[in-house]
Amino acid sequence: MSSSSSRKSRMTSASNVLYTNAVYWPNHRVYQGDTPGALNYGCVNRVYYAFANVTADGGVFLSDEWADATAPCDGVQGALGSLMHLKQRYPHLQVILSIGGSASAETFPLVASNAILRDNFGRAARGLVEASGLDGIDIVWEYPCTTQQGADFLALLAAIRLHLPEDRYLLTAGLPAAKTILQNIDLRRSAEYVDAVNLMAYDFFGSWTHKSGHHAQLYAMNKDETSGASGVQYLMAAGVPGKKILLGIPLFGRSFLHVSGPGHKVRGAGGEDGTFEYSQLPRRGTKEQVDKRAVAAQCVGGDGGFVTYDNPETVKMKAAFCKQKGLGGLFYWSAPSDAKDSKRSLITAGFRALHSS
Repeated sequence: MSSSSSRKSRMTSASNVLYTNAVYWPNHRVYQGDTPGALNYGCVNRVYYAFANVTADGGVFLSDEWADATAPCDGVQGALGSLMHLKQRYPHLQVILSIGGSASAETFPLVASNAILRDNFGRAARGLVEASGLDGIDIVWEYPCTTQQGADFLALLAAIRLHLPEDRYLLTAGLPAAKTILQNIDLRRSAEYVDAVNLMAYDFFGSWTHKSGHHAQLYAMNKDETSGASGVQYLMAAGVPGKKILLGIPLFGRSFLHVSGPGHKVRGAGGEDGTFEYSQLPRRGTKEQVDKRAVAAQCVGGDGGFVTYDNPETVKMKAAFCKQKGLGGLFYWSAPSDAKDSKRSLITAGFRALHSS
């Protein structure tokens, strides 16, 4: 296990890269034969390992002991074990434990509302980070839905920082781009505790919305729509420094059956739960198109109807937006869904675009 001083030096070496190009790696992908060793670490400098769970008493635990620490994976045991092994090979690589997601949606509000439980959480997080040799933690509370929960979210970040001091550990948080959630949180003060806000700039439209639309549009077509740019603008206006914002890129498309584009009544969805992995796009027999105004790719026809997603061209445009706004970089949900061909890979396209002059 690495000492905190060597961990700190690894974190410093990662800052030699101008921008962060981060990926989420969900542990359940082990069951589909995916491993962290398949990623191109020439283009990735941070991996969020998702998800650890929260218990009602503020404890933090790995959500799948077999996938995380036992499964044969890249010649070692467990996907988390593989990432810790990869850290030794790639000194620039930061590995962060992502805590939360939908499985902890009901527990986070309980833990965050109580000072003793917040302290338990901070201690438990530190114990897990130190035992594993990780670089820090990422909080994905879906989502602080009231001003009280927003205040509790801030208090939770403060409690975590007592146990994970900023000179030794990274602390990040995933937040949606929707103003209805962001307005509950004191973003300026939250930004003082975190190293990065991972802005989930996707899922703006889906089977739950009244009409079809580009689910990861950088620019909104109508004033009342959420977009990546509106989320960034809201964060920065609220006092979050641009360099602390990572813009999220989905490695999946959302499907709307029986429609040919945005703005139509939703009448069903194709794929798995309305999605296709990016590696499966464009759908067979369809032609990929790019809406340069919205900054979104799409294909229409076949078994997906209208499928909205990102492609290398839109990711380059989003990377240019990041540079123009002075953002910290990009992140991708989730890495195993990327195209295997480097010419189609969004992770590769984003890294190259961020670091091109």
